[in-house]
Amino acid sequence: MPRKTLAVVGGGAASVFAAITAARNNPQLAITIYEASDKLLDKVKISGGGRCNVTHHCFDIAELVKNYPRGHKELKSVFSRFQPQDTIDWFEKEGVRLKAEPDGRMFPVTDSSQTIIDCLLHNLKKCNIDICYNHRIKSVIQEGPFVLTDSRGETLSADLLLLATGSSKDGYAIAESLGHSAIDCVPSLFTFKIKDQRIDLLSGVTFPMVTLTLKTARKKYEQSGPMLITHWGISGPAVLKLSAFAARELHQVHYKSELRINYVPGISQQSVKDKITGLKKTDAKKYLYSLPLFELPKRFWQQLLEYLQIQETTAIAQLSSKQIQLLTDELTNGKYMMSGKGIFKEEFVTCGGVSLKEVDLKTMQSKCCPNLYLAGELLDIDGITGGFNFQSAWSTGWIAGKSI
Repeated sequence: MPRKTLAVVGGGAASVFAAITAARNNPQLAITIYEASDKLLDKVKISGGGRCNVTHHCFDIAELVKNYPRGHKELKSVFSRFQPQDTIDWFEKEGVRLKAEPDGRMFPVTDSSQTIIDCLLHNLKKCNIDICYNHRIKSVIQEGPFVLTDSRGETLSADLLLLATGSSKDGYAIAESLGHSAIDCVPSLFTFKIKDQRIDLLSGVTFPMVTLTLKTARKKYEQSGPMLITHWGISGPAVLKLSAFAARELHQVHYKSELRINYVPGISQQSVKDKITGLKKTDAKKYLYSLPLFELPKRFWQQLLEYLQIQETTAIAQLSSKQIQLLTDELTNGKYMMSGKGIFKEEFVTCGGVSLKEVDLKTMQSKCCPNLYLAGELLDIDGITGGFNFQSAWSTGWIAGKSI
């Protein structure tokens, strides 16, 4: 009896993990990965600044799913089968130990993404999985078996098909041709372009904790965390989280929106005002310019005072009630205009993809096309920065491979 064949389209984390899992659970299955470029696992290579943020140190599923703007409800089922602890265990069994950083991100102890790549490539070889590089699959039809056509017009067939093509347009086109509907993809995880006198020329200045608020026509989004001023605007975890949750709404307004920044979260507006007013009694003769409050960066503090026309030679005793109110407003509810978006390094993440309603999440098998499986970023799932996108790739890939 001839061996059954599985064609895996895509060479990223989800597809490679699915292929290895399928081979381990069915050694008789003939598996071939078709990758459009000349190497596998490109995103793994560059992730985490070349260290590979493999997963996140969060094992409570109810908390874990809160880090996924799209797919959080459905991922409860997925993570009940394979979650971060399972990822850690899998790699440790392969001799790759992971470490958790204070913010929960997990990396290999070697601090090198090549460690993860070598581990996965070793397992592909060990499982006798064939890899066809520079094979861009352009179309698929199902005539009993699947018939795949590549960019050179060559055809091949397979009994089973796994699509894990990331945010590739070809992948969405193939899924749609096999009966699926794809939700339009828009960027997620990006930085904000802001040109403003208050932050100009302050590139590199950081804030350990701010609260960002963005109001759209549909709802209000709020995120807290570290923020970094860049030469084009602002970045950092708080910005990236906000961009992920508000990705679709920001796309609709062409990334032009008012942003509110609270530089002193956890302190009420009245307390901020009282603190500044109180200096009139305790430090009346000192200059506010040389006395940064609330542990704010000195360069930012002085530039903010210049913006408010509070001079370097203005003694605290000379501050007017209006100036105190303006400074309080700026610190607790500063208004900035976002004029566009940047990107988050080279780690391009999208929101959108194949509708999760069309996939059996217990198996990752298509509800529209028998013997078709889907995994990874091709699906309408995306997480914030911190290892969450890789975790959804490992989880959906493992379930698909196990089911196959």
